[in-house]
Amino acid sequence: MTYMTTAVILLAAMLPATAATGAEPYPERPVRMVVPLTAGSGADIAARIVGKHLNEMWKQPVVVDNRPGAGGQIGTQIAVRAVANGYTLLVQSSSHAANPAIYKSLPYDPLKDLVDVALLGTSPYVMVGAPAGPYTPLKSLIDAARKKPSAIPFASAGVGTASHLTAEYFTQSAALKMLHVPFKGSPEAIVDVAAGRVSFYMAPISTVIGLLGENRIAALGVTTSARVSMLPNVPTLAEQGVAGFNMNLWFGVWAPAATRREVLRQLETDIRRALQSAEIRAQYAKVGIEPGTLVGADFAKFVRSEISKYRQIVKQADIQPL
Repeated sequence: MTYMTTAVILLAAMLPATAATGAEPYPERPVRMVVPLTAGSGADIAARIVGKHLNEMWKQPVVVDNRPGAGGQIGTQIAVRAVANGYTLLVQSSSHAANPAIYKSLPYDPLKDLVDVALLGTSPYVMVGAPAGPYTPLKSLIDAARKKPSAIPFASAGVGTASHLTAEYFTQSAALKMLHVPFKGSPEAIVDVAAGRVSFYMAPISTVIGLLGENRIAALGVTTSARVSMLPNVPTLAEQGVAGFNMNLWFGVWAPAATRREVLRQLETDIRRALQSAEIRAQYAKVGIEPGTLVGADFAKFVRSEISKYRQIVKQADIQPL
């Protein structure tokens, strides 16, 4: 072996693995997080909190790009069609798992066109009603619904929305028949709930925490398996007789399916580190989000179980796909 050959071998051994494989280190330029929902939504809030931390960790800008529309399909399709290099990610809510049950067809395959990266966090829904209405507390609502099947109305932010499916899951779990009244969104639904025109609305906690503090609406229960720190005196639905009830709003990160394994591993590691930081935990606590702990294969398993759950809810409620 010549001196020159030996030198070349030693130099190759000293090079980073990325150089040896022809792949660049990640990230070396700005990363875009596409959120297919409006600014101020739970997924948007989670993306901005985590994105800021990753920005500081990576020394690269992390840009949140809101692309709402068609129940999240527009923004999701943008992420699916992006170059699979880790520089365009999708941050979506649990509607990602509900959409396959709600729509007859999607312009993408949520299981084949995207790879599951990490669960960013979970947030409870609060079942809210009128403070002095006839359906407060929860037992009064359940008793009334059993006496008048399919007559007592409940609100949602629209057919197939998370608030709708969570409410349907409640009626199924409590063996009730109730009347669904869809609204254009949370503000309109909450107005009618506060006025007592509908019995309840399943609201993300961040949407109603201020109204609860002003006593403009009443909390009938939280949808998680345990009580939440923001509303420690509000019992869970399970505590009030709806056995085993546990349903959260959740937020996750996905990447285009062909993204390199090395990039995915880096994302999983860095997002997990970010979610364990005291800074993010403190910011999450202010808006009622519990940090996620699932990444990679564990998150993928969770997503598939959620898709199955939503399909069962839609089927049992006889909701016709859009």
